[in-house]
Amino acid sequence: MPNLIVKRFDTPDERQEFALGYYELITVGALTMGREFLEPGWKWSTHVKPIVGTEWCEVRHVGFQVSGRWVCASRDGSEVVIGPGDAFDVAAGHDSWVLGDEPSVTIDFQGSDYAATPGSSIRILTTILFTDIVGSTAMAERLGDARWKRILHAHLEDVNLLLAAFRGTLIDTAGDGVVARFGTPADALRCALAIVQAARRQEIEVRAGVHTAEVELSDNAVRGVGVHLAARIMAAAAGSEILVSATVHELAAGTDLTFTERGSFELKGITGARTLYALDRPTETASSS
Repeated sequence: MPNLIVKRFDTPDERQEFALGYYELITVGALTMGREFLEPGWKWSTHVKPIVGTEWCEVRHVGFQVSGRWVCASRDGSEVVIGPGDAFDVAAGHDSWVLGDEPSVTIDFQGSDYAATPGSSIRILTTILFTDIVGSTAMAERLGDARWKRILHAHLEDVNLLLAAFRGTLIDTAGDGVVARFGTPADALRCALAIVQAARRQEIEVRAGVHTAEVELSDNAVRGVGVHLAARIMAAAAGSEILVSATVHELAAGTDLTFTERGSFELKGITGARTLYALDRPTETASSS
């Protein structure tokens, strides 16, 4: 085996093409590097977001700018222009676009081994929310199909509005349950509180489970142990209760949200006991007329 390996981007190991650009990948030893070519007018949120399904680019990029310029806009509101000769380390959670009339050519040393192609998957850190209507079968039998469908439709309308208000992304609706993901635990928790309160105004009870974990995201579907754990946490909740994992409890420290420890739970299909916390609900006051 030779002790010297030389490769060129002119003959890449892999090439990925997408709107207004392409990616060329080479692997040298244990390192995979990418050369990205982006034409003027390319923007991540326009050309890649619909493919990967995340609100922001959730891949960290470490690289060197060969030519052209591009803007990196982080979700915290900051922006920086990267130009020829700049070395950069861009954290996950950003948008980007080509600046000016010259193509952008970048060499990535980290973050190059992902595919911006339909059906591809990436791993992201996200907060998963599961909700479910308690006693829905009995309620449907008692109310009848027509009335129950109206209530369920109104509930899902409320959920969609609240997801938009708290920057959540709907993953799935299964029967009377909802799965969504959020950029922060605080957004997920506040959205869960609002969903529970909206449901109570319709005289239905919703239970919820919240967990933060690294998951696999593909075409806006989420997979992994963290997703299963969030579902099991929800299943342990009572009506109008929001249970969260110890991870979420710790990440929410410093917010105005408070919790009550519910103790140690053995969750179906999950190895080891887990300490769960109930999110304290604020006192609901009647609106004045």
